[in-house]
Amino acid sequence: MKATWENVECADNSLNSCEKQEYCVNSHGSYKCTCPTGYYGSATKDDPCMIEGHTASRKKLVLAIKTIVGVCSGIIVSLLVVFWFNWQHGNKKLRKMKETFFVENGGHILHKKLSERDVSVGNTVKMFAVEELKKATDNYSENSIIGRGGFGMVYKGLLPNNQVVAIKRSVKVDPGQVDQFINEIVALSQINNKNVVKLLGCCLETEVPLLVYEFISNGTLHDHLHRDEKLHVFSWDIRLRIAAEVAEVLAYLHTTISIPIIHRDIKSANILLDDKYIAKVADFGASKLVPVDEEQLGTMVQGTCGYLDPEYMQTGELTDKSDVYSFGVVLVELLTSEKAISYAKPENERNLAVCFLRKLKETRLFEILDDKVVNDRAIGQLMQVVYLAKRCLELKGEDRPTMKEVAREIDRIDRIWSSKNGVLLEEESEYLLGKTHVFPH
Repeated sequence: MKATWENVECADNSLNSCEKQEYCVNSHGSYKCTCPTGYYGSATKDDPCMIEGHTASRKKLVLAIKTIVGVCSGIIVSLLVVFWFNWQHGNKKLRKMKETFFVENGGHILHKKLSERDVSVGNTVKMFAVEELKKATDNYSENSIIGRGGFGMVYKGLLPNNQVVAIKRSVKVDPGQVDQFINEIVALSQINNKNVVKLLGCCLETEVPLLVYEFISNGTLHDHLHRDEKLHVFSWDIRLRIAAEVAEVLAYLHTTISIPIIHRDIKSANILLDDKYIAKVADFGASKLVPVDEEQLGTMVQGTCGYLDPEYMQTGELTDKSDVYSFGVVLVELLTSEKAISYAKPENERNLAVCFLRKLKETRLFEILDDKVVNDRAIGQLMQVVYLAKRCLELKGEDRPTMKEVAREIDRIDRIWSSKNGVLLEEESEYLLGKTHVFPH
């Protein structure tokens, strides 16, 4: 039988690309694919025949999808470009702001002074990053606040090495006092005294400087003296030891370090206690460095009501005797467990120092002394501390002892009465108390 050319390509599926054999139409030496009536498409395997409506819908769907994908891709790319630009711009702006604050807060001056300092003396001052301290305090949350004062806010923080610290956000540094502020940081970094809260470092990249101190766990002397739940463990022996430790610190600040420091805000709230009731003097935010060739400084009066030296308040002339007066008020707090200022009391008894001196003059001291420290064993020692407090509270600074003399006197009182085992002799009682015994029996 003679083969015909009409069905060669269409008869063999490998020789054509039509979707179905019936869609294949042979021609001389070739073929073509044709959809049946009512269908549209190329009738090929790649472009099969479809009903007209389905094809249109499909084409519209494909076109819509392509359009959406194109638009979305364009938007995403645009957003990424904008984000990257803003991120770069924001980082640059943030870096610029940090640099500005660092300069305004005296960072370059501090770096220079620290580089000139003998590194074998004092403590290393670490420069903390802003982000590190934010993270340590949970972005300075309310729950991390452990203290508020006229010179800043204090937060409890946890550093990456699990060290617990106290972070103080100081008030904004006056541009005219930057040198003084930096000098104080350098001076504090050189203080090497176990009864001073240690300055670990600072951060100067914020509008207000951040100072980082060691954390002291047992609250303040103010808490222990004026909260009943803490007072029951606060014996006279502990109180006298705290007085001795604080006096030694102030004597050290006034006379031992190369550039003397006047604390200017000594009060029971600025005396921290550790778990063994060891005193740690804190908060040097109001402190002033004293040039060696000056005995007094003219300053704006700063401090806490009830502890302020009356002479300093009147003249504005700050001396180391101003700290002596404030320490005298703390001594009276230790003797009485009363607050330096109490607005709940009658007007003539609101100021503790004034009330104490009046009661002493009127031989009515037993009315104000804390019953917990008044006992026959300690009465002689107690009265010597009473008269030391009286000397510290003299209106004229020149009539007050120096802190070095105060520290020596407390040490002498402690040693004498310890050697006597606290026994009060009759002749000593008459000498200390006068003809009228001020304590009830």
